[in-house]
Amino acid sequence: MAAFIESGWEYLITHFSEFQLASVGTFLLHESVFFLSGLPFMVLERAGFFSKYKIQSKSNTFDAQGRCVLRLMFYHICVNLPVMLASYPVFKRMGLRTTLPLPPWDVVLTQILFYFILEDFLFYWGHRVLHTKWLYKHVHSVHHEYATPFGLTSEYAHPAEILFLGFATILGPALTGPHLFTLWLWMVLRVLETVEAHCGYQFPWSLSHYIPLYGGSHFHDYHHRVLYTKSGNYSSTFTYMDWLYGTDKGYWKVKALEGDAKQS
Repeated sequence: MAAFIESGWEYLITHFSEFQLASVGTFLLHESVFFLSGLPFMVLERAGFFSKYKIQSKSNTFDAQGRCVLRLMFYHICVNLPVMLASYPVFKRMGLRTTLPLPPWDVVLTQILFYFILEDFLFYWGHRVLHTKWLYKHVHSVHHEYATPFGLTSEYAHPAEILFLGFATILGPALTGPHLFTLWLWMVLRVLETVEAHCGYQFPWSLSHYIPLYGGSHFHDYHHRVLYTKSGNYSSTFTYMDWLYGTDKGYWKVKALEGDAKQS
């Protein structure tokens, strides 16, 4: 498997420049993973499949879904792509590389674990700030237009928020100067995580059933369906920040009531 990955990587660095891979390549990989993982949840909602696993009984209209997709494409091309192009010199200065051999798996996994921990800390406080009155009204309310989220709404946000919270995602890699392979793997995992958190479904195979402190879709769905001043659940991937600062108490009360209702 490792030999196969290195062979594929050798093809990439032979046929494309480092700048092309780090900027355009990163953008294309992000778009592919994001839309391929997010679009199925839009189809599920429209078709009504797996309705017993849907967290909310409400569904978005076709027009609302279409508006989300069009705005996402606009934001990604006009915000994400320019940022990726402009950030290459910064990452290069911080040590980004594409050469073979690929880094050992223990290095890759250690760096990604660090990225998750740092991102959780920064995202929690950034997200909590966005729920203050002025910032919510003028910036974060765009993301909350969808009280019933589906996978693609994970990146539906005001351009200022994209830049603001995006800082939490890229700071870890910027500090460590990783191999591009590590950066790509981190991006793929982060995209899949946030799409799953916004998918609107709690499946039996959802990671929140198996990974301690993992938030998942049910945890984040609560954040979307209550008033912004009372929502809590500000964390991105793991829930320890909300637990430490008591901003998950409302969620656990509601979950307990829902559990009692099912038993009665």
